[in-house]
Amino acid sequence: MTDRDAVPLDPAAMRKHYRAEGLAENDLAATPVEQFARWFKQAASEAHLFEPNAMIVSTADADGRPSSRTVLLKQFDEQGFVFYTNYDSRKARDLADNPYVSLLFPWHPMARQVIVSGVARRTGRDETAAYFRTRPHGSQLGAWASTQSSVIPSRAELDASYAELAARYPEGEQVPVPPHWGGFRVAPQTVEFWQGRENRLHDRLVYVAEQDGSWRVERLSP
Repeated sequence: MTDRDAVPLDPAAMRKHYRAEGLAENDLAATPVEQFARWFKQAASEAHLFEPNAMIVSTADADGRPSSRTVLLKQFDEQGFVFYTNYDSRKARDLADNPYVSLLFPWHPMARQVIVSGVARRTGRDETAAYFRTRPHGSQLGAWASTQSSVIPSRAELDASYAELAARYPEGEQVPVPPHWGGFRVAPQTVEFWQGRENRLHDRLVYVAEQDGSWRVERLSP
């Protein structure tokens, strides 16, 4: 062990001074999805962030106990933000009891975050099947092989399950859509756009859904 390895890192001393341009109300798009599309394009095409569609999905069970995990966004439009999962997973079980969910896009290199709060509902089977057909063959098999969030004896058992499926459905053969697998669409109720600024005086602009389908924008203190 070197002397450097022996010195513990101090997270309190880790600081970045954000000097990015600010975010003003008159710069926002008419809807949060339009604004998200702008930032998402910049994250993917200009900043070239690794997996800009990666988001932290936070749920809570019927007793209010929270859990979080990283999931990939697969679609977004004015109806909401879509991801796919095993319906027997912990997140899906949580959503069955408590459909309120938070999505966080942590675009740290750009000093930006987007936080979506809303209600999750399952996508239709036709929509799920259409997306499933676009997945790589191995990922289709993986959706069958994994009993997501359940305890398994070993990695070997998981690999054996996958190998059995690969033999049953070789490359080029259609894999059926698992009945226990599908999508969730999160209909946003609030969407916050967070832009880092100097001296921790960040810009936080939030779209809040109105009952008539319109949006109002609020500025939050950092």
